[in-house]
Amino acid sequence: MEIRLLKPSDAKRYWDLRLEALKLNPEAFATNYEEAVRRENPVQSVAKNLSNKGNFTYGAFNNGELMGVVTLLQETQLNLRHKANILAMYVNPDIRGLGVGKELLTEAINKAKTIETIEKLNLTVVTTNEKAKKLYTKLGFKVIGLEEKALKISGKYYNEEFLSLMIK
Repeated sequence: MEIRLLKPSDAKRYWDLRLEALKLNPEAFATNYEEAVRRENPVQSVAKNLSNKGNFTYGAFNNGELMGVVTLLQETQLNLRHKANILAMYVNPDIRGLGVGKELLTEAINKAKTIETIEKLNLTVVTTNEKAKKLYTKLGFKVIGLEEKALKISGKYYNEEFLSLMIK
């Protein structure tokens, strides 16, 4: 498994994996699949995002195929620049349980530690996603809050926990 920072040239592979994630695990994302497929020029938008300052998206490649992703996104406002968010984490079901999520998240955490201004990482996770919650706490994230009914998908509500990791 190769873990590396994605480049704009990886945009199509990222978008394909993102659609898979939205289809297979809709409860894990604020965006839904139907909204995503209606976007205009999504691959171009992804390519632009992958080149934005403060946006670091890592991919896990297995034999050249993108199988997992995670994004580290630094806040841009001056009073918030000490924080970054972990977003859009997803690992293909075929390779879950092999440590790929841990490798991806560790890469993002390590990158954040190299950015002088980042002191704190935040993320959210659906409370029913026990495997993700276990990974996050294993890597030092602590629960700092709960939002009830954070997502409503097909009439069903999902709660989300807010987690934080102090890196400095």
